[in-house]
Amino acid sequence: MTTATVNGITIGYDDEGTGDDVLVLVHGHPFDRTMWRPQVEHFSAAGWRVVAADLRGYGESTVVPGTTPLEVFASDIAALLDHLGVERFVLGGLSMGGQIVMECVRQFPGRLRGLVLADTFAQAETDEGRRNRNDMADRLLREGMSGYATEAQWKMVAPHNTAVGEYVVRMMHNAPPEGAAAALRGRAERPDYSGTLTTITVPTLVIVGSDDEYTPVADAEYMRERVPGSTLVVVDGAAHMPNLERPRLFNDAVAELLAQA
Repeated sequence: MTTATVNGITIGYDDEGTGDDVLVLVHGHPFDRTMWRPQVEHFSAAGWRVVAADLRGYGESTVVPGTTPLEVFASDIAALLDHLGVERFVLGGLSMGGQIVMECVRQFPGRLRGLVLADTFAQAETDEGRRNRNDMADRLLREGMSGYATEAQWKMVAPHNTAVGEYVVRMMHNAPPEGAAAALRGRAERPDYSGTLTTITVPTLVIVGSDDEYTPVADAEYMRERVPGSTLVVVDGAAHMPNLERPRLFNDAVAELLAQA
């Protein structure tokens, strides 16, 4: 296990490959850095240095109860990359990870060479959504992760992707409830990143599963329309986790982005 102490917490991370071309990957909720294993292996073998970390509250990183705003996650990423001596990088994130990417655009745009926004959306939470996220946080603290994980499994992953579905549900079962709840409460208060999208000046890939119920194709189109010069790729036969469900197609799309970054 590789860890670093930054921002007062311990962060578990993978750092594979060598060189000055760095790809940083941010996982979604309620997962951990292992969701990026196909991409870490593929792109480190292709000549990129690939960094994938567990967000605070997940995986092998410190669990901090309460509320974790997206700006704290972004600050942790910046601090880890400072620790690793990485100044500029391509940044990708899925779902909540994509929203953290947008917060990184807001905080430190000058460090970014390119972006991957996967199965995510930019708008602020609605009043109903805010209530739902806080109610779910309460439920996770009360019941643990198992009930939610079982209910969400076949929305995270298309039902025909059975092996991937089993892996994803194990990740969700293993997520610390206190960390997941803190992230939910933070996301409930997130800002609207629609304006931030229009300020992006680096090559950007917007990618989404064709069958994603959480962040449907319309959400991806919304972002593509606002990010100047961005590319939209829809991964057929995938739901919310196209990087695991259809890794070859996902990696091909990311490789085209990296060639421009």
